[in-house]
Amino acid sequence: MSNKQRHDDVEVVTGPLGSRKNLLSGAASAYLRSAMHQPVDWMEWGEKAFDRALREDKAILLDIGAVWCHWCHVMDRESYEDAATAELINEHFVAVKVDRDERPDVDTRYQAAVAAISGQGGWPLTAFLTSEGKPFFGGTYFPPQDRHGRPSFRRVLLTMAEAFQNRRSEVEESAGSAVSAIEHNESFSGRSGDPGLELVEKLVLSALQQFDGRSGGFGSQPKFPHSGAIDLLIDLSSRTSANAGLVARAKTAVMVTLDKMSKGGIYDHLAGGFHRYSVDEQWIVPHFEKMAYDNSELLKNYVHGFQTFAEPECDRVARDIMRWMDEWLTDRDLGGFYASQDADFSLDDDGDYFTWTRDEAAEVLTAGELAVAASFYDIGEIGDMHHNVAKNVLHVTETLAAAARAAGVTVGDAETLLASAKAKMYAARKLRPTPYVDKTVYVGWNGMCISAYLLVGRVLHADEATAFALKTLDRVLASAWVDGAMAHVVAYGEGVEGSKRVAGTLEDYVFLGHAALDAWELTGEMRYFDVSEAILRAALDRFYDHSGDAFFDTQAPKDGERVLGALSTRRKPLQDSPTPAGNSVAAALLLRMESLTGKEEYAAKAQATIENFAGVVEHFGLFAASYGLALQRLVQDPIQVCVIGDDEDARRLESVALSRFAVNKSVVRLRKDQLDALPPALAQTLPFLPPMAGSFAVVCSGNVCQPPVSGAEELMEQLNRTL
Repeated sequence: MSNKQRHDDVEVVTGPLGSRKNLLSGAASAYLRSAMHQPVDWMEWGEKAFDRALREDKAILLDIGAVWCHWCHVMDRESYEDAATAELINEHFVAVKVDRDERPDVDTRYQAAVAAISGQGGWPLTAFLTSEGKPFFGGTYFPPQDRHGRPSFRRVLLTMAEAFQNRRSEVEESAGSAVSAIEHNESFSGRSGDPGLELVEKLVLSALQQFDGRSGGFGSQPKFPHSGAIDLLIDLSSRTSANAGLVARAKTAVMVTLDKMSKGGIYDHLAGGFHRYSVDEQWIVPHFEKMAYDNSELLKNYVHGFQTFAEPECDRVARDIMRWMDEWLTDRDLGGFYASQDADFSLDDDGDYFTWTRDEAAEVLTAGELAVAASFYDIGEIGDMHHNVAKNVLHVTETLAAAARAAGVTVGDAETLLASAKAKMYAARKLRPTPYVDKTVYVGWNGMCISAYLLVGRVLHADEATAFALKTLDRVLASAWVDGAMAHVVAYGEGVEGSKRVAGTLEDYVFLGHAALDAWELTGEMRYFDVSEAILRAALDRFYDHSGDAFFDTQAPKDGERVLGALSTRRKPLQDSPTPAGNSVAAALLLRMESLTGKEEYAAKAQATIENFAGVVEHFGLFAASYGLALQRLVQDPIQVCVIGDDEDARRLESVALSRFAVNKSVVRLRKDQLDALPPALAQTLPFLPPMAGSFAVVCSGNVCQPPVSGAEELMEQLNRTL
């Protein structure tokens, strides 16, 4: 039996053993539910929490984190699970906990405010708000005792409570400054007319200037993959008309980066897939969480690398990323990509699930396997982890030939021994307690993953990837796209039902719009084209600023709708952090759709969106790479390669058409019986082509279509003239 005690709006559930649950026991988010037993009287973001704060004249303590965030769990254990700290919070504050993956709109605004206040953002985000939701102080992780120049969390709590009660005017003044910071952050207009290739080149040079020629990647520690910058450089590498010196530098940066990342510890050499980022510039020691959006974009990078440079290692890594996603990040029955895998099993497991001591490796390997694996993956008595120096992060330090020489075996034998060692180590790792997988299915991230899998299916001839991508797309559309409006969440994990529909953000609309258009290019099914355009129309209606151009990240409130806290601030995202920026992705979708419909409105709004940021975008450098890709679409004529047929000849033509990634090139696969149902622009050309026997391809660039061709060499020659 249990009994419920209600204190104002805070419901406490006590079980037979004195177990206590707060209101988060009714939440759908895995991150929020993980805090349901904490003694803090947590509430979800919503009107009830704000009403209580106003009624009781209390400040709001806002905690924003994620289920995959290690330091969020550390702060939970050290502070929020501590009874004395919880008593202090419950007495002086209304405590609100937010899952940043579930509510990115809340997170982005308070990240901007806390960064302005403290000079630092990230997770956990700890913010103190007025009763109306205006931030007046904040930071990230606060320790339980004063240490390393950081004040203890209890001291911060007492100071903020005293300030709110006794120095209200100072609090309001600080809150006003923070709100101004939110309003300024990515809400500016840096309009510049007629941006062109010179601006693309500036963004390319920004990436190249930060390229680390020794270790690959961009900048120093901590080092993130920057997938958008990689694609921007691959795109340049494909262009025969571009500056030869710049193309050579771009190709070097791409190939070194892709190679070094896949050899580093940021890559999971046993299961496949990439961790979120590396704490060092050599890619050795990562933050071990794995995110859907990182792996979807890196999957595209490696496929684009294979398309453009025909590098077999890019093919191998791409398939290995998909292997991990298939095994750990997908709902095989219903379709759908899960959100993330945690870094750790518990707070005492600081990457231990993914790392190895030499003795642990020796326990599961033969002497011969150990000799090769230890040499190839640098498994030594002294490892890489600070908390346990015996723990090794697997990373490749030498060639297989060198490892074979060190082990005294042939290269062929070394290859066999290494494969056996990897299989045994992975099987042994699976017996360890496994880091949590958040099985929430988010619309935007699924859009990114669907597009990546469709690309893999086409370029690497992986039909199973295509089938799963289409299955997922159909599920997302059926569940989240309802009556012309998009939700943010398709489903939560563990069978938990969400009690409320979280409205889709700009990213949810435009990422899924791209995915649907990708599905049309592959299948020729007009239902995918039609839904892509419908999603784009809805995005224009709900997010586009018709008076100032470009897109807001959230919808305007309806008449009479109450807007809570910093959500009253509209923002226009430009920076790629952590996913490609909504405005860049929206502009790219507009341009893709204009090339197929001929609707000038789409091109005009794309250009206005791009021009809106052209005066400031170069200051964002690496973090505006998706803007550079959208700008390339704008300034380069669209290239459409339509492959018509349904036999092996058509497949060969499609493979040729897909060679070399260029952001303004699309490859459409159609059966001859689909020529009666086409988007408007294609309907004006394809049905009127000279009749051709067998399969053929047509290349159109700008307003000109080349004669149909049936041979691979002829098609390649036409493409070489257009790129």
